[in-house]
Amino acid sequence: MSHLITKEAPDFKANAVMEDDRLEPEFTLSSLRGNYVILFFYPLDFTFVCLSEILAFDEKLNEFKARDAAVVGVSVDSAHTHLAWKKTPVEKGGIGPIRYPLVSDLKKDIARSYGVLLDDEVALRGLFLIDRQGIVRHAVLNDLPLGRSVAETLRMLDALRYYEERGRLCPANWEKGEEGMEGTAEGVIDYLSKYAKK
Repeated sequence: MSHLITKEAPDFKANAVMEDDRLEPEFTLSSLRGNYVILFFYPLDFTFVCLSEILAFDEKLNEFKARDAAVVGVSVDSAHTHLAWKKTPVEKGGIGPIRYPLVSDLKKDIARSYGVLLDDEVALRGLFLIDRQGIVRHAVLNDLPLGRSVAETLRMLDALRYYEERGRLCPANWEKGEEGMEGTAEGVIDYLSKYAKK
């Protein structure tokens, strides 16, 4: 998975369930070029940690959209299973009317191309931040029991946008609204002198 950082994200054409519950047989990653993309893999529909993550991303979807970012989920389930999960109310173990595409990876080729396929069965919890030119800039991979942080995903998106806009580096624990550092010896000294005063 780390081999994808700085490289073009593998494109794919697949069945997907769209925001309006429409089945799109030829959804492509490249159709989102020009936007940032949060592409995340999860093991299976109708499971527990997956449900919590999908709902958490949907809850913050407006914040992603405000940052020109699209969110896309992928699992090895069929598009029809995705749709059935969307049609199931949250209080009955469903995800309800989430507002971003869920891609079907029945042949497991997408998970394989991103290096997240576990035992040739299901995808690990891989997440990829892809820039507007289609380049992978950040990736995280969790084992099946460990849910991801949507807040950290937003922080990394903010950091990438800040770097692209300002050309300044984002040090450890950088948050939106904070200063970055210049990528020079003087810039590091300046940053550390301010850090020491905190």
